[in-house]
Amino acid sequence: MEILDANVAAEVADKLLEIQAIRLQPDKPFTWASGWKSPIYCDNRLSLSFPKVRTMIKKQLTRSIQHYFPTVEAIAGVATAGIPQGALLANDLDLPFIYVRSKAKGHGMENMIEGKIIPGQKVVVVEDLVSTGGSSLKATQDLLDAGFEVLGMVAIFSYGFDVAKENFDNAGVKLVCLSHYEAMLPMAVRRKYITDDTLESLSEWRKDPAVWKQ
Repeated sequence: MEILDANVAAEVADKLLEIQAIRLQPDKPFTWASGWKSPIYCDNRLSLSFPKVRTMIKKQLTRSIQHYFPTVEAIAGVATAGIPQGALLANDLDLPFIYVRSKAKGHGMENMIEGKIIPGQKVVVVEDLVSTGGSSLKATQDLLDAGFEVLGMVAIFSYGFDVAKENFDNAGVKLVCLSHYEAMLPMAVRRKYITDDTLESLSEWRKDPAVWKQ
């Protein structure tokens, strides 16, 4: 995983905290579907309701694509949260847009991918959040199976798990994120959302989330 710019990473994290797209509850952790206890809940879809934040994110994702994937020919959003972000980017870059479902539609054409499929077309995948990378990489594989050439993926935020890095490395997919958990923590301290006393516990969670507070 790569970060576009350290200053951008801090700014994005700060804005996500400000609009409460990122919520921190180290004393009352959230429970994920996997059963993991988590001190953080991240819902970047909230950024769509804040025009200035939405525009800032779009601008930096566009910059990421232009820098890392200049030969891109189409943008592919991952359902559902990656769809609006991807559509905004495709419009900004004047490129075709498609999106990938989590599972094939159960009626009609039963499509997994919505939009014009052009085998060999170079696409960049757009995600809002990367945790372990499982669902993101499934979407990437669906695009490859349909004949697209996947250049890589851009995302707004990542938890920075080692397992995600391993999964993307093993799949041979380049991931570029605007911000991540490590960049968010000092912003949360600065905003007094957390204290220095809880910072150590929050840092430990990212190292081994499966056993944190078990």
